[in-house]
Amino acid sequence: MSDINIRKTGQTGRITFTRPKALNAMSYEMCIAIEDALDAWETDPEVKMLVIDAEGEKAFCAGGDIAELYETGKAGNFAFGQKFWADEYRMNAKMFEFSKPVAAFMQGFTMGGGVGVGCHGSHRVVGDSSQIAMPECGIGLVPDVGGSYILAHAPGRLGEYLGLTAARLGAGDAIHAGFADYYIPEADWPALIAKLEETGNWSLIDAAAQHINPGPIAESGAEIDAFFGGEALADVVNALKASDSDFAAKTLKTLNRNSPLAMGCTLEIVHRVRAASDIRAALEQEYRFTYRAMEHGDFLEGIRAQIIDKDRNPQWQHSLDSLPAVAVSQMLMPLGDAKLTFEKGE
Repeated sequence: MSDINIRKTGQTGRITFTRPKALNAMSYEMCIAIEDALDAWETDPEVKMLVIDAEGEKAFCAGGDIAELYETGKAGNFAFGQKFWADEYRMNAKMFEFSKPVAAFMQGFTMGGGVGVGCHGSHRVVGDSSQIAMPECGIGLVPDVGGSYILAHAPGRLGEYLGLTAARLGAGDAIHAGFADYYIPEADWPALIAKLEETGNWSLIDAAAQHINPGPIAESGAEIDAFFGGEALADVVNALKASDSDFAAKTLKTLNRNSPLAMGCTLEIVHRVRAASDIRAALEQEYRFTYRAMEHGDFLEGIRAQIIDKDRNPQWQHSLDSLPAVAVSQMLMPLGDAKLTFEKGE
């Protein structure tokens, strides 16, 4: 496949995104190819570890390829998206649970679907260009691909803040928030990857890592904890409105652009997942939302406004000040027979 290069090199299983002009956006076919590789390499004695990287300087993987999701959803075909997400989440779980070390080298943008590949490994490497984010609320979705698990286990209320605002994490903040493990200058990556291929010795990553301080988002931790500690979206909004700080004003402006329904559900999912000890619980909660996202959520309108018409003027179902609690509950109710099962080939 021209969009992704999957092969065995030396002691490693190698996955390289090769769509730099599309910011390495991940298609359904790429997702399935990654899962097939994970299945093959799990028991392959020649594969000591996985190494995942991407071509181009701008992005490791800037997200999922959502044009096809939009076209099928607008045509009333919700089943395509439901299958897409179910299959993608199954791959995300396998990446998280893979029994061998998984190293990901994430330059530039790593967002959405890219987080589901790069941020579930054991050795997650960032550099000076890295920008990691979960921007789903801006298109009427919730942070998914297992991203809610990372958000729920971030320090304090940082997960709530990142999920609702889509704030971008530089290298230091990405490590602080739990989306990455190691800072290594990007100029050192090619030689390190070559050594990993040759030896399969993942401890070389520890040896190459350098110290980096947390960034500006970590420095705002006290404010984030104060404003994002509420149970529901209204609690967060009211806390921000009651403050005259620059941080509160800037954050409110950001929230006003995003889908209130998606933000309300994101808060609830992060709260539920905080008690979970494995990624599958997070993926199951996310799937409850994405299963319903086209028919009952703001997803199609969000894509229209941001990607299709590009008018940046989405007409959300609810306002920031009047999101009914029942709307959140309805999006996150159990799915019954449609529940995410993680079974392949359904």
